[in-house]
Amino acid sequence: MAGAYDPSLPAVPEWLNKGDNAWQLTAATLVGLQSMPGLVILYASIVKKKWAVNSAFMALYAFAAVLLCWVLLCYKMAFGDELLPFWGKGGPAFDQGYLKEQAKIPKSNVPAPYFPMATLVYFQFTFAAITTILVAGSVLGRMNIKAWMAFVPLWLIFSYTVGAYSIWGGGFLYQWGVIDYSGGYVIHLSSGVAGFVAAYWVGPRPKADRERFPPNNVLLMLAGAGLLWMGWSGFNGGAPYAANLTSSIAVLNTNLSAATSLLVWTTLDVIFFGKPSVIGAIQGMVTGLAGVTPGAGLIQTWAAIIVGVVSGTVPWASMMILHKKSALLQKVDDTLAVFYTHAVAGLLGGIMTGLFAHPDLCVLILPPPATKGAFYGGNGGKQLLKQLAGAAFIAVWNVVSTTIILLAIRVFIPLRMAEEELGIGDDAAHGEEAYALWGDGEKFDATRHVQQFERDQEAAHPSYVHGARGVTIVL
Repeated sequence: MAGAYDPSLPAVPEWLNKGDNAWQLTAATLVGLQSMPGLVILYASIVKKKWAVNSAFMALYAFAAVLLCWVLLCYKMAFGDELLPFWGKGGPAFDQGYLKEQAKIPKSNVPAPYFPMATLVYFQFTFAAITTILVAGSVLGRMNIKAWMAFVPLWLIFSYTVGAYSIWGGGFLYQWGVIDYSGGYVIHLSSGVAGFVAAYWVGPRPKADRERFPPNNVLLMLAGAGLLWMGWSGFNGGAPYAANLTSSIAVLNTNLSAATSLLVWTTLDVIFFGKPSVIGAIQGMVTGLAGVTPGAGLIQTWAAIIVGVVSGTVPWASMMILHKKSALLQKVDDTLAVFYTHAVAGLLGGIMTGLFAHPDLCVLILPPPATKGAFYGGNGGKQLLKQLAGAAFIAVWNVVSTTIILLAIRVFIPLRMAEEELGIGDDAAHGEEAYALWGDGEKFDATRHVQQFERDQEAAHPSYVHGARGVTIVL
């Protein structure tokens, strides 16, 4: 086994940096864990008990389906040669000759990473997967699972790859200079807008579910949220494609923004509602993570705190105040508030990147010409305008593409479950339930079982003293 590390062996080409490759594979695994099992657990536990299996399965299915579509077609649509200014030429990415080559993005000016294409293909898959799973958060508790199974590959092809190529793959937004360090627009803005649009077309949950939708397991919900938070170090730490200065700064800024936003959101809950909320704390954590993502490796650490404060305040206000005053926002039933926690936070992060991107940090990772935020003067104001224009393109494309996809699916498959299925939940959709327990509030009369137990004890032990009879266990 020692020979495996011999640099003269064919498996170790001279361009391979083992440290960068090891970190990139680790970062990819961390991002993968955010979805599997992170969001699977979070979705299963944050919903009403009758939807636990269905919600978890939507995430599980998307993770698997995206990976197959990614290597068959979509990786090259997002990171391959140009087909259109916003789209790459699709094609398979599973030839061993291709996967052994040094990683490169044809239309990007970023220096070639020192690891193989196989690493890059998998790393970018984990981003595509989590984006699609985030869309599911808006339609939990009523979308027809068969419609979701059709939606995932179509949305990946016609929506996600467009944003990814335009900003990361060397497309027109990249060439224009729009900054999205690790997915504030490509992932969070797109999933939040697409989820909102999907929620509109699928329609709301039944009235009983909208009025009362308690999480079925708060502690498990925290476990899923913890995987999401810790996995974000790979999310933003892996964006530079190297274990370098930028990745270190990004990891620190990411965690600091999340912590700050969580504390701000919790404080607002206490001020206005009198008590802290676990769900609220998780939402604050997510908005802090999504908010810092567009500029995690490009802003100073004091700016990451500001990002956390803004990310914990504006999405909170939009959810708790603006939502109640807007007829449209109230009409659209966004189950997990993905629009507020991802789209609003991602947009804010992109704007704040246009304000706080530091020139000395930008030069470490961004190609020429020199880039800096408006806070640092010069042409920084132009950068802010570019950020706004880039956000507008991503938002509009997702509104249009998601609408067309869902209307096309609706021709063949109902987007919603039948009303009878909506009343039952998991058992109707999958023939399975999350917990092997008696139903909510049902009574199990244990008298007969206690009597049989006492008879058995009397037969075995004549001196046995009878216990209490007529016991009723309420579950």
